[in-house]
Amino acid sequence: MFRTKDLKQLLSFPSHIISHVAIIAVSAGIALSLPYTVGVIAQKFLVYWAFIGNEKIFMLTVEIVTAVFLIVIFNYISWIWRERRRAAMAREAGLVAFSSSRRAFTRKRNRKVKEDHGIARDIMMIGSTGYRTFATSDGDLHAVVRNCRTARIMLLNPYSEGAHIRARSIADPEITPSMLARQIEESIAFLKELRSVQKDIRLKLYASVPFLKMAISGDYIWARYYHGGLDVQGMPEYVFRHIQSPGSLYNIFYQYFQSHWSDPAIPEYDFEKDQLVYRDSSGNEMKREGLWGADTLHVPEEISV
Repeated sequence: MFRTKDLKQLLSFPSHIISHVAIIAVSAGIALSLPYTVGVIAQKFLVYWAFIGNEKIFMLTVEIVTAVFLIVIFNYISWIWRERRRAAMAREAGLVAFSSSRRAFTRKRNRKVKEDHGIARDIMMIGSTGYRTFATSDGDLHAVVRNCRTARIMLLNPYSEGAHIRARSIADPEITPSMLARQIEESIAFLKELRSVQKDIRLKLYASVPFLKMAISGDYIWARYYHGGLDVQGMPEYVFRHIQSPGSLYNIFYQYFQSHWSDPAIPEYDFEKDQLVYRDSSGNEMKREGLWGADTLHVPEEISV
């Protein structure tokens, strides 16, 4: 009997031939029509070109538009080249973000980024009072410090000359040395609360004028500059990431913090006794001084910050 499979094979053979014949026929038709098609296009082009060639205003307009177009294109290419070079320099320096906005949305986004990279990790920080940074519930690092593994924090000594200079440099009349002292006291109270739940937190109080507001967590550093007379919250914030590059600024900022933290002239705060503990370069305790209730913090002359 004649099988269905054999019928399909018999029909597939002529259809294959027919498809090839159809392709050849279409190709031949296109080839035969080319002279006529090209002739028509050439004739129309010559007619339009003769009309355009005699229109000086049109030609002048085309030249101007073409010149402007080329200027824009070349400037755009030059801009892209400059931006690529700047981006390469930023990557070499480890700079990954920059923020200069004080808008609520931007602050919320920056706070979320810091929490993603800082919670449940070690945190190192240097600032002035720390009040708006971590002591208040809406501070950028409030959740980070509350949920960190260990924290090494450096704040301004409220009774030092540096605190008075910083307060006097700000034009806002509400910014006074006593206000800075109250903010530092509230920051210390917050850290005491965390230590009561077995948090590993250490605090040092430096006496010099604040220079950098900086936080280090993992491979990221957030840094701002204390400009004289300006609120640090309005200063731009730079974010650096640790990369394997000798030109990375991450290493410089990290060394800056480590050098200040290991400076024996900067005393550590004893949370239990509310005293400043001075140690030598080997870590041995040299002396203690009270902090709260004192009019002035007396630092030995041989100790410089």
